[in-house]
Amino acid sequence: MAGVTFRGKRCNTAGDLPAIGSRAPDFRLVDGDLRNLHLSHWQGRRKILNIFPSIDTPVCGQSVQVFDRHAREHEDIVMLMISVDTPFAQQRFARECELAGVETLSAIRSEGFGEHYGVLIEDGPLAGFFARAVLVLDENDTVVHRELVDDIGDEPDYEAALRALGFEQ
Repeated sequence: MAGVTFRGKRCNTAGDLPAIGSRAPDFRLVDGDLRNLHLSHWQGRRKILNIFPSIDTPVCGQSVQVFDRHAREHEDIVMLMISVDTPFAQQRFARECELAGVETLSAIRSEGFGEHYGVLIEDGPLAGFFARAVLVLDENDTVVHRELVDDIGDEPDYEAALRALGFEQ
């Protein structure tokens, strides 16, 4: 079991992030059109999964916008922004910030995404939300990079995620 820090206090997460070299677990997440999408929807494409507590918090919103800028420069990579927010909140944020490169996905009907990916916060004030994490998958859905951000208030290492796909920043 891993954990993260929120406002100086340690919170436990359900399990651990998928290991480097392992196949990423399948998932069912909801897009802005309320469609259920599975990992296989992006079969054969390289992916960055930016997982975070809520799009309506400053650091989470910032991470989505930073990945959106990178997505515009790297159209061959699918960048999935995943949270427990409703698709409606995600779509509102996407409109307000004029997102064009990333895809927002909600875990409202996820059946275990947080547990399978080791990001579900189990205790503390953010229990039920996801910890901040980034996973990079190759075209075969093999995990080539993973980062569980230790402190919820910190941003992920964007450059490390892109380097895992061979991009130098």
